[in-house]
Amino acid sequence: MSLVNTVGVRSTVWRWLLPVLVVLVVGGGWGVSLLLPLRDPYIQSVRAAVGDPNRGEQIFILNCAACHGIDGKGEVGPSLVQISHRRSQAKLIQQIISGNTPPMPKFQAQPQDMADLLSYLKTL
Repeated sequence: MSLVNTVGVRSTVWRWLLPVLVVLVVGGGWGVSLLLPLRDPYIQSVRAAVGDPNRGEQIFILNCAACHGIDGKGEVGPSLVQISHRRSQAKLIQQIISGNTPPMPKFQAQPQDMADLLSYLKTL
């Protein structure tokens, strides 16, 4: 009888402990992946700059409007309307500078230019 109770207790413990461990391991990796971009010196310098949306609009018109539309509603590229609500600032910076989604080209902007562009994207 005591053997059955011991097995029952152990299986009960593992029944709740295993999902908790899985959440901690997966969540921990996800949390680290969110924090690593924030340590990037370029992203830190962009985040430290105060963006000018008027200047950002000019940067957008020259570099982005051909694909994303003059109003940011999308053409070849996707709509950027309310993009700052859907993506973090770090993710937007990474997307813009990496060009990981073809046909998006890499856009290597100075930190102030990137801050201005991000400031404009918040207005869309």
